[in-house]
Amino acid sequence: MASKLAALALLVALLGCVAHTCQAGYGFPYPLSAPKKSSSPAAPTLNYAHYYKTCKGAEKIVRDVVQEEIKRNRGIGAGLVRLFFHDCFVQGCDASVLLDKSLANESTEKFGLPNIGSLRGFEVIDKIKTKLEAKCKGVVSCADIVAFAGRDATYFLSNKKVYFEMPAGRYDGRVSSASETLFNLPPPFANITVLEAMFAAKGLSLDEMVTLSGAHTVGISHCSSFGDRLPRNASDPMAMNPRFASSVTRKCKSGSSTVDQDFKTPNKLDNQYYKNVLNHEVLFTSDAALESSKTKRLVKQNLVPNVWEKKFKQAMRKMGSIGVKTRANGEIRKNCRLIN
Repeated sequence: MASKLAALALLVALLGCVAHTCQAGYGFPYPLSAPKKSSSPAAPTLNYAHYYKTCKGAEKIVRDVVQEEIKRNRGIGAGLVRLFFHDCFVQGCDASVLLDKSLANESTEKFGLPNIGSLRGFEVIDKIKTKLEAKCKGVVSCADIVAFAGRDATYFLSNKKVYFEMPAGRYDGRVSSASETLFNLPPPFANITVLEAMFAAKGLSLDEMVTLSGAHTVGISHCSSFGDRLPRNASDPMAMNPRFASSVTRKCKSGSSTVDQDFKTPNKLDNQYYKNVLNHEVLFTSDAALESSKTKRLVKQNLVPNVWEKKFKQAMRKMGSIGVKTRANGEIRKNCRLIN
């Protein structure tokens, strides 16, 4: 019943968005249509220390590669966190986001409008998979690699402050479609109603939505993703503050197509994002929407020392249980980019 209500709320929210011809953050305006049926968490299929007997040291291999890559480029860390999110929200946490085009499927998720040209970290996953296959052939799923990498990127980007165990046992999916990305991934122009409905459709609460949004404290954004916010609309109570709007406009007009999502601590995963929300110094409409009456108290709560970090760990684990595949409907891929 709850999932049906969530799906209904999402449909109403998206229809409202259509009525106002929402401005997309993916390069051009387009109307959204029917959402994908909700996907419920499947936590019972996962367990901790899953590879202890079958591939001991698997998580250390993942962690070592992630640490090496983040030392080289911290932006890769933000990319790995985002890759985990984008994987789980479409078809569940099944590594479907990693699949390349093939003769049988000419348009996979990574080529969907929200993903193409913006997702990063595929080569890191490939590197990890190669090492794991050399150690324990055909044992560790690509889906678990994505989940472990997202967890470890969180750890290193937070300067080792945010660490948590990530249960494993996910199988890799065989289905990946670019068309499913638009209806499942929350767009940067979404209002609070759309955000709440889209997260609820995945079994995530309003509080968890606000908590996971905090990942916008790292990474970069394409200027086109917040084109609906510039030039600044002074009559909009959630508009960027004048100084921030001028700064962002200047950077986007200087020839740079990207800007840091958090201009205060761009390379550190912390709770600065929530200060930015209250100061009207965030890029997306979906970020500014957190100042709504429904979520403002949650934003303020996340400013209390150590509160957001604790909640983020729990929310990442819960997100990692969305739509998990089993042996019955999944596989352990030999190559993360291809179905066996």
